[in-house]
Amino acid sequence: MSHIALIAGLGNPGPGYKGTRHNAGFWFIDELSQHYPLDFKLESRFQGEVANAQIKGLSIRVLRPGTFMNESGQSVASLMRYFAIEPGSVLVVHDDLDLEPGVVRLKEGGGHGGHNGLRDLIRHLDSNDFVRLRLGIGHPGHPDDVTDYVLHAPPAGQRSAILDAVSRAVALIEPMINGDHAAVMNELHRADD
Repeated sequence: MSHIALIAGLGNPGPGYKGTRHNAGFWFIDELSQHYPLDFKLESRFQGEVANAQIKGLSIRVLRPGTFMNESGQSVASLMRYFAIEPGSVLVVHDDLDLEPGVVRLKEGGGHGGHNGLRDLIRHLDSNDFVRLRLGIGHPGHPDDVTDYVLHAPPAGQRSAILDAVSRAVALIEPMINGDHAAVMNELHRADD
């Protein structure tokens, strides 16, 4: 199992989106920066902010795309091509409607599940082999309400549950980047029992 070389947190840029459910991937990056020194620099060639992290002796690139969610693939794919990073060495952190707030799951490969950021990433990479860290945000109940739901801030209780899941995931970042995915999955499942 190859180790993770790139962590990409998905979200929408700009202060108007900062607290919205769709930005859970950015919340993860924010929490990660509380534990590891991340000096982000705006890199126009990658259409986003990039930092280098030293985690457990490994050099990891961390990306916060500056594109809107449905164009995330442009940013992530350009950085991957430049540094010759394979899809299996990428951890994509994103919000997930199919999981309740407070639930977090690690998954290898799979489809986009209707997530526009993942859809664009798969299209740009022509691959779905990347690793996903899925942060549950819950579902509004009706498909027509999804866009409005993800672009609004969750109520305090849900936000607290999502941030708790983010903290639990960041605490497992070392085995995650080392490729110990089964151990991380077991640990995340155990937290829900």
